Amino acid sequence: MVSFRSIFKTIYAMEQAEGAGARVRRSVGTMGMRNFTPFLMLDHFNVSPDAGFPDHPHRGQETVTLLMKGQLLHEDFTGSQGVLNPGDLQFMTAGEGVVHAEMPFTEDGSNVEGMQLWVDLPADLKHCKPRYRDLKAAEVPIVKPNDKVQVKVISGKSYGVESVKDLAYTPMDYYHYTVQPGGEFVQELPEDFNAFLYILNGSLSLNTQLVKEYHSVFYNMDGSAISGSVPEDSKSTDFVIIAGKALDQPIYQHGPFVETSKAGIYSAFMDYQMGMNGFERAKGWASEIGGGVTPKLFKTISHKQEVAEKLQKDEL
Repeated sequence: MVSFRSIFKTIYAMEQAEGAGARVRRSVGTMGMRNFTPFLMLDHFNVSPDAGFPDHPHRGQETVTLLMKGQLLHEDFTGSQGVLNPGDLQFMTAGEGVVHAEMPFTEDGSNVEGMQLWVDLPADLKHCKPRYRDLKAAEVPIVKPNDKVQVKVISGKSYGVESVKDLAYTPMDYYHYTVQPGGEFVQELPEDFNAFLYILNGSLSLNTQLVKEYHSVFYNMDGSAISGSVPEDSKSTDFVIIAGKALDQPIYQHGPFVETSKAGIYSAFMDYQMGMNGFERAKGWASEIGGGVTPKLFKTISHKQEVAEKLQKDEL
C-alpha cells in the first residue's frame, strides 16, 4: 500500500550572483538547507551569454546539469568539449578531480536557463576516476498517464516507465513534471531516499499547502510516495522531483571540494594547487570557452560533437 510523505520544510529560492556575472536561484546549499543528503546544491540558473562559469575545479561529488533554454558548452582539462541543447543533460562524476568550464551561448543573445544539481559521492568513491554521461533529450522517456500530466523520466521509474540506467554512482531519481490545471500526480519513491521538489513555474497544492514557483519542498522519510495537484485557477505548472539514497557519512564542503573530513579538504586544496593526485592536467591548462563563446567557436565545437556522435552510431 502506498503511504504519502509529510512535508519537512519549504524554502523560497532567492536569486543570487554566482560564477562570472551569472544569476542563480539556489535552494539546497543555502542557510535554510545547507545540504539534504545526498544532495549538496541545487541551482536554477538564468544566465546571459556574456556571463557563465569559467575554469574551476571539482572533487568528491557528481553534478547533474539539465538545460531548458539556449545552449551550454562544456570543456575540461582532458580536452573533452561538448554542447548541451534544450532538454539535454550531463551527468559528471568529478571523483578525484576535474577542472572544467561551463559557458552559455544563444544566437539571439537571450538568456540560457537550466538546473544544476550537486550530489555527494559515497566515501569509497570520493576519489574514483572522473567520468561523464551525456543524456540527450531524445533519450529521456516521456510518460503521459493522462491528458493533464506529463513526466520526463530522467532517472528512476514513473508510472511504469523506466529511465536510462547507470547515469550516476549515487543512486538517485530525477523527474521533470508538467501538470495542467486540475491535474493530479503521484510519484512513488524508494523509502530510503531523501526527496524534494522544486517548482520552476506555476503552483502546486501539496499536503493542503499552496506552494508557488521558485519554492523547494523537502519531505520527511515517512512514506513511499509524494502527491499533489495543480489548482484549477492556476497555470500549467513545471516542477522537478529529485530523490536520492541518504548517505550515512559526514559532509565537509569548501567551495567545489567535498570530503568526509577537514583533512580531506586540506588535501584537496593542496592537490589542486600542486597539480597532483588527480589534478596533474590542471597545470597550465586554460579552456577555449572560459573567456566567452563566439559564434565561430560554437559552430566549431558543435561540428566536432556531431562528427563524434556519428562515429559512435556507426560503431554500434
